[in-house]
Amino acid sequence: MPPHHDAQLAERVRRLLENITPQVQMIEPDTAVLDLTGALPYFQRDARGLSELIQLRTLAHLGLHSAAGTGPTRMLAAMACALTDPGRCTVIPDSPEAITGFLRPRPVRELPGVGTRTAATLADYGLHTVGDLADIPQTTLQRLLGARWGRTLHERAYGHDTTAVDSIPAQAGMSCEHRFDRDELDPAQHRRALIALADNLGTRLRAAGQITIGMTCTVRYADASSTCRSRTLPEPTQHTALLARTAYTLYESFGLQRARVRSIALRTDTLRPDGRATRQLTLDNSDDRPLVIEAVADRARARARYGQQVLYPATLALTKAPTADRPGGARLSW
Repeated sequence: MPPHHDAQLAERVRRLLENITPQVQMIEPDTAVLDLTGALPYFQRDARGLSELIQLRTLAHLGLHSAAGTGPTRMLAAMACALTDPGRCTVIPDSPEAITGFLRPRPVRELPGVGTRTAATLADYGLHTVGDLADIPQTTLQRLLGARWGRTLHERAYGHDTTAVDSIPAQAGMSCEHRFDRDELDPAQHRRALIALADNLGTRLRAAGQITIGMTCTVRYADASSTCRSRTLPEPTQHTALLARTAYTLYESFGLQRARVRSIALRTDTLRPDGRATRQLTLDNSDDRPLVIEAVADRARARARYGQQVLYPATLALTKAPTADRPGGARLSW
């Protein structure tokens, strides 16, 4: 079908689903996630009955045969739906026995986030099913896969998932890149590029009224190869200082030793309106100073007659400041 037809159909599906519940998240190209918690008492149906009503309406109004899966968490519902044929509905009851009975025999590759490489790593250690993951200590899984991912996967093996249905579409991330004039060996120059990139992203996020949930760092080497690392931020933010800390953590995770770096890029992943930002309260006010300075810099930059170079991190004033590519090929200096 033409792309515009796909978009029109997706919008019609969204409107139909919102007549059931306002908590609808469209996932392109042909998937939707719904939170039916509030709709169940209104329609006086259980999860299966309401899911079958949605399937019937989708068929009657749009001529679409759909598969449905329901469960006590978003992850379980998605896994159930993936195993269901069009026109049918799979329900996982909200009980420990039902969750365990569904999950344990499933192959590990069916857990969200488990790709071919992770599945192969687990298979090398005799971990083939979700039940195998649940049976081993979490610390063992963390040694195999890393602390954060090992902990997350162990929780998913028990059906734990706190991901909510987000009816606000996620906006695309922002990215910028610094290309060195020559292949750079000096870690100090790498870190100066990182602070310049973080300053670029922070300024653009604040101007757009956005916060970011994660960050990805890509390092390209002299032989044209590259390495990429991603990390979820401790808290969603738009502030340069917090973005820079995550950028430094990502850079250190590469373990570069005398690496000839050609370029470094940062990308913010999954943007949200800054009105939804939260901040962990602390008795230490050391973080407040850079935020105050940041606000002053933003106001100065907003005045066209001063230009973008009126204020920038002191580290970038030592020599010629690094540059970062904006989308479209424009370059910005500090």
